[in-house]
Amino acid sequence: MKIQFHKYQGTGNDFVIIDNRKKEYSSLTASHIRHICDRRFGIGGDGLMLLNEKNGFDFEMKYFNADGRESSMCGNGGRCLVKFAYELGIHRNLYHFTAVDGLHEAEIDTDGTVSLKMQDVSQVSKFHGDYLLNTGSPHYVKMVGDVMNTDVFKKGRDIRYSKDFEKEGINVNFVEQLPGEDKILVRTYERGVEDETYSCGTGVTAAAIVCYHNENGYNDVQVKTLGGNLTVEFDRIDDTHYNNIWLCGPADKVFEGTIEL
Repeated sequence: MKIQFHKYQGTGNDFVIIDNRKKEYSSLTASHIRHICDRRFGIGGDGLMLLNEKNGFDFEMKYFNADGRESSMCGNGGRCLVKFAYELGIHRNLYHFTAVDGLHEAEIDTDGTVSLKMQDVSQVSKFHGDYLLNTGSPHYVKMVGDVMNTDVFKKGRDIRYSKDFEKEGINVNFVEQLPGEDKILVRTYERGVEDETYSCGTGVTAAAIVCYHNENGYNDVQVKTLGGNLTVEFDRIDDTHYNNIWLCGPADKVFEGTIEL
């Protein structure tokens, strides 16, 4: 099988994207996807996405982690897929697409910023002094004093494979509050990748919600990651309800080519 692929990244979170509107690549196996995402023997990526046709929508997003398994929502992946759709000639003022966690809206600003509307959050739980919430994917948020000197791989892996989370897995975010109430620095250990990634869209969203600066109403949190800067905008209703959540930042094409499996 010869596959035409495109490589995109959003703040260093990188993905292999395939146009599957003709259903040519629906038979890709977990083994194929692992090989494609392998950074030494394949193309390399934190995940792989298929852009599918879907009646009533601009497209469907089908996302796989680098381990080959279909996964929950990926925020940076969704933003990259919107940019890919635009470059395929699918031009919209407001995109409407469907993913594993439901419906999404997105837009591309004149400066190239891609903004993705995330699912509402209706539960934020305390867990041993840390936080648990689902922003399309399950996240563990831990506040730390010096995130750049935190062993994200070891500590993140320990939490991800602890008895509470081993079966389903969880993404683990280490968050430092920066000077200024609306600025944070986030590093994330991602399940499925089983390593730290340069950025995680749903993780950044979870961290921003935990680090709200406005008790009620509109919040705009600036987030720094290893791969660049993102913004999360949302309305805080109360301790457990957040809506109108938008993840905003760059999404860029890296290269394209073909790979034979």
